[in-house]
Amino acid sequence: MNEEHAQDRGDAITGGEMVVRRSPTDTPPAPLVVDSPHSGRIYPADFRPAVSHGLLKGGEDRFVDELFGAAPLHGAVMIAARFARTYIDPNRSLAEMEPELVEGSWPWPVAETEHTRLGVGLVFRKIGAGVDIYDRELSFQEVRHRIETCWQPYHDALSEAIEATHSRSGLVFHLNCHSMEPVGDELSPDPGVVRPDFVLGDLEGRSCAPEFSAFVADVLRRLGYTVALNDPYKGAELVERYGDPIRQRHSLQIEVNRGRYMDLDSREKNAGFASLERDLSRLLAELCEYARNKERSL
Repeated sequence: MNEEHAQDRGDAITGGEMVVRRSPTDTPPAPLVVDSPHSGRIYPADFRPAVSHGLLKGGEDRFVDELFGAAPLHGAVMIAARFARTYIDPNRSLAEMEPELVEGSWPWPVAETEHTRLGVGLVFRKIGAGVDIYDRELSFQEVRHRIETCWQPYHDALSEAIEATHSRSGLVFHLNCHSMEPVGDELSPDPGVVRPDFVLGDLEGRSCAPEFSAFVADVLRRLGYTVALNDPYKGAELVERYGDPIRQRHSLQIEVNRGRYMDLDSREKNAGFASLERDLSRLLAELCEYARNKERSL
């Protein structure tokens, strides 16, 4: 098992140590759940990719769990994956499996999507500039093991946090956190396009109330950042699955431009990391207060 960076820091671990839950401590809880599904850096021994670890790093939403790490300090629950998304991606549905990756026949239903077309479905087939990750086929047992030890525990932890918050407060706000390259690459919906500092995705208004998206965008713009909505990322499995604004479940995806905090060659933090982390702590503080105000108004 290859792990560059210990992420537990005494947090509650679930799912065979592959998922971390961080809860509020001395701060009154807010009806906000924050999750980071792609910041994990554990590459299990049965992965056996045919590409370098350095290339696989490009698939990580590296340091996003740290950027949004102040969430519990302000009253939110935070869920973070420890496994690498290229091993299995919790932000994909189980149907987004490419049968050509599997030895023999795939016994479960499949759905062709833009993700599977690009080779970035449930189990990534491609990385970087369209490079094949594997030089072999995977067995059904391998993929099922990844689902049972990583994908399912992640969904169980996130679902439990969202359900418990909604049961307690009558509503829940969910911030689904990611990072993106400054320019779209071959495996993106916008190859060659220069991106803003943040992209918010609410499935064109289906995963949360427009007011929630607008509030987050306004805070970020007041902090001096450029923000786009649903372009190029509208949201994927997690906001689709957990967002239901009619039932007061509001899920919003947020993508952070990696150029703001990371050296794109070394994949290490750059001089902008600390200031961005402070600004995102301010965003989280305002979001928690926003969520508490909405709870009080019910």
